[in-house]
Amino acid sequence: MTTTLTKPPVPEDAPTRRRLSKAQRAGGHMHAGPIAYIILALFTIGSLFPLVWTAIAASRDNNRLAQTPPPFWFGGGLFDKLELAWDNANMGEAMVNTTLVAGTSAITIVFLSTIAGFAFAKLRFRGRGAMLLIVIGTMMVPPQLMIIPLYMVVAELGWTDQLQAVILPSLVNAFGVFFMRQYLVQALPDEVIEAARVDGASSWRVVWHVVFPAARPAMAVLGMLMFVQTWNDFLWPFLVLTQTGSPTVQVAVAGLGRGFTPDQSLIMAGALLGTLPLLIVFSIFGKQIVGGIMQGAVKG
Repeated sequence: MTTTLTKPPVPEDAPTRRRLSKAQRAGGHMHAGPIAYIILALFTIGSLFPLVWTAIAASRDNNRLAQTPPPFWFGGGLFDKLELAWDNANMGEAMVNTTLVAGTSAITIVFLSTIAGFAFAKLRFRGRGAMLLIVIGTMMVPPQLMIIPLYMVVAELGWTDQLQAVILPSLVNAFGVFFMRQYLVQALPDEVIEAARVDGASSWRVVWHVVFPAARPAMAVLGMLMFVQTWNDFLWPFLVLTQTGSPTVQVAVAGLGRGFTPDQSLIMAGALLGTLPLLIVFSIFGKQIVGGIMQGAVKG
């Protein structure tokens, strides 16, 4: 008969328990306390308040909006004002035009910025540093300085009140090039490119089969940013488009404010209509967008 000797458990002293507790906390989930919830609730309320108050103002009339204190709850005319703003501003056509402009600009910017960012990040060619400085330098130029010469070119081409006057100037973005370059420097190892070269891949095949898959999270984030920026752009579309021609959403909403006494609630209703598509897009693709941001942060 054989006996098995077992080692008696060693009692844990206080320092050992503290080390185990720290290790468990490091490997486990961190739980938020009440202060974190309070701070998050305040930031959430502060972020949602402008949108909620826009809807409240759209449901009231000018007389109530002029009173002190202003209204902080909904009235009964929200849907009537939304319908009136939709009809007066020709909002259906404006949303189609803006979707075309913003979608075309976002897709083109993402495509060209990824290729240019890859060239600045991984390719070696003469003048790369100087060209990158020039691209970054264009970000320092105020866009208002380019409006007059750009308008002269558009007028000379006869593109006023046409969507191509808004689309073509927004097809290239210096921020997109810089953004993709910074991402690809860290996210795309040189060894992967060298392995593709050894397998006989050409430069365009490397871009399609190596660069684009690696840059997909950053491309999603950049596409979202450019789509929202183009959707909300006002100054340049307001100068080259009219409300009766081919308006964008912002130009159509600006047309609601015309008159001796602008109807502020009608303007708020138009602004709410122009914001709803962005909220719908983010509610549908929000998880993918946030996942792309987090994946890019981990890789970077």
